[in-house]
Amino acid sequence: MSKLSTAARRLVLGRPFRSDSMGHTLLPKRIALPVFASDAMSSVAYAPEEIFLVLSVAGLTAYSMTPWIGLAVAFVMLVVVASYRQNVHAYPSGGGDYEVVTTNLGPTAGLTVASALLVDYVLTVAVSMASAMSNIGSAVPFIAQHKVLFAVTAILLLMAMNLRGIRESGTAFAIPTYAFILGMFAMLGWGAFRIYVLGDPLQAESASFEMHAETDDVLGLAMVFLVARAFSSGCAALTGVEAISNGVPAFRKPKSRNAATTLLLLGGIAVTLLMGIILLAEKIGVQIVDDPATQLEGAPEGYRQKTLVAQLAETVFGSFHLGFVLITIVTALILVLAANTAFNGFPVLGSILAQDRYLPRQLHTRGDRLAFSNGILFLALAAIAFIVAFRAEVTALIQLYIVGVFVSFTLSQIGMVRHWTRLLRTETDEQVRARMTRSRVVNTVGFVCTGSVLIVVLVTKFVAGAWIAIVAMTALFVMMKLIHRHYDTVARELAEQEAENDGGVVLPSRNHAVVLVSKLHLPTMRALAYARATRPDMLEAITVSVDDAETRELVHKWEESDISVPLKVIASPYREITRPVLDYVKRIGKESPRTVVTVFIPEYVVGHWWEQVLHNQSALRLKGRLLFEPNVMVTSVPWQLNSSERLKKLAPQSAPGDARRGFLE
Repeated sequence: MSKLSTAARRLVLGRPFRSDSMGHTLLPKRIALPVFASDAMSSVAYAPEEIFLVLSVAGLTAYSMTPWIGLAVAFVMLVVVASYRQNVHAYPSGGGDYEVVTTNLGPTAGLTVASALLVDYVLTVAVSMASAMSNIGSAVPFIAQHKVLFAVTAILLLMAMNLRGIRESGTAFAIPTYAFILGMFAMLGWGAFRIYVLGDPLQAESASFEMHAETDDVLGLAMVFLVARAFSSGCAALTGVEAISNGVPAFRKPKSRNAATTLLLLGGIAVTLLMGIILLAEKIGVQIVDDPATQLEGAPEGYRQKTLVAQLAETVFGSFHLGFVLITIVTALILVLAANTAFNGFPVLGSILAQDRYLPRQLHTRGDRLAFSNGILFLALAAIAFIVAFRAEVTALIQLYIVGVFVSFTLSQIGMVRHWTRLLRTETDEQVRARMTRSRVVNTVGFVCTGSVLIVVLVTKFVAGAWIAIVAMTALFVMMKLIHRHYDTVARELAEQEAENDGGVVLPSRNHAVVLVSKLHLPTMRALAYARATRPDMLEAITVSVDDAETRELVHKWEESDISVPLKVIASPYREITRPVLDYVKRIGKESPRTVVTVFIPEYVVGHWWEQVLHNQSALRLKGRLLFEPNVMVTSVPWQLNSSERLKKLAPQSAPGDARRGFLE
């Protein structure tokens, strides 16, 4: 069964990559642009449409404000791009907003940003997929009728591609992304040429219908609120900008400069496409409404409203139907692939949070293909849940969107202002000070702009659905706080007990063998003492090297300690733990067929089911494999955490930890 599952994994994911091949996954700018910036560029497929859709509440006359709203969105985007160019130079390690905010504003603010970004990454996948199905459904009605199924299938395919590794993902995404950019510029250029050079009176199909406003009295403050809501929906075009700052380590050297250049390319392309679509749509009279059956008089029975991009392509290319089909296809593809920005950013951020002990450590390690597999799987499942819950409706999902990203934008810019202020206090070089002052001004402008947009988004979208995203962020924040508190409690508990025992461990009974070591702490010391007490013919400790830095630190601590047991380091180029240990144990058995090998595994004894998720996962997998090996005995050496005390209520006569604490004779 194990061989069958391994073969299936190889079929889906391909052969595993060695840890020392990590450098081969780094991306040049031409690949990094579609990998990290496809979200922000593809948002021009739905952000302008949402502006028109919101303004349709007030009727056709409100469409005259679309260019001004578009200019406001474009201005904010350029400010954010300029601000994040400062970020990637100052913090090139890949932590992005989380690292910036944590370093400058403290861990609580950093965790707020992290929870906001994690939720927004999930919604990025959901919105992109829903919009993709709507666009391709404009050309293929069958897909529009079953868009939930097709959206879920697309997410699963994208998940599989990312599980195969970033290099293959980037290559697969480059062609469709560049095809979308060229296709959109071709459509906008040809449309402008026909209108302003050839003088063709282009008119969209929906322009011939008479639009009815949902309400007749949209004046004064109501109109201001409507415009503000249209602006907040249009600001969906800014999502994805922060992904580049999170993905700086994936760029080739010089990393910061390449990331900053990619940001500049992203801003220029996205702003041009955004304004081009808005101006062309207004010129040819495109009408987008929430309910075509009631708001568009003169529409034929059974009329199915096409997306904004589809209406533009159909009008511009006219009888050249292939042009309409190609634009629809590349738009759907870029929207599907835009979710890859989240599939790159979410797992990396999850890994950093796991390393900081805010998420389970399983999210910190890379899989067979050097991708953060657990993070990718979690993201895919969460996005599918949103797609199913909201039936892949872009208008419904967009109300939950961008709250998180503007929370992170705002806190990040505040953090950068404090960063430059701190450095200016000690810097004496005038040229460097001038550069820092300029950067602080850019980030200050960014903070003012993104903070203002955040207020607008919260005011205009809270009741419409943004509260769901805020609740999700709050729940995630609390969960990560609790996980961090648990890990801190365990570390503090071990430190206190080590101090009480002066670093020593009470000698248990006796036995034989190989002691598995992950860290040099009290559970390991107890396992060594127990193994020594069994009076084995040979006693050795082994550790599997899955991280060179951590292994070197362990070996250094081991050599400085007074432990007489030798520590052997087993190399694991594919970051596996179970297989190297199995091979080592088998080798001992082959060299001495009559020897019984006893493997001592330190384990935590916990009192809550959820603690088991955070501990002992590698030990459980290893024990499950070792038990099937002949002449191999497995001994768990328990270390009772304080939480196990609760089990006394279930067994009052004794509880885990009583023997260690001296309560039992």
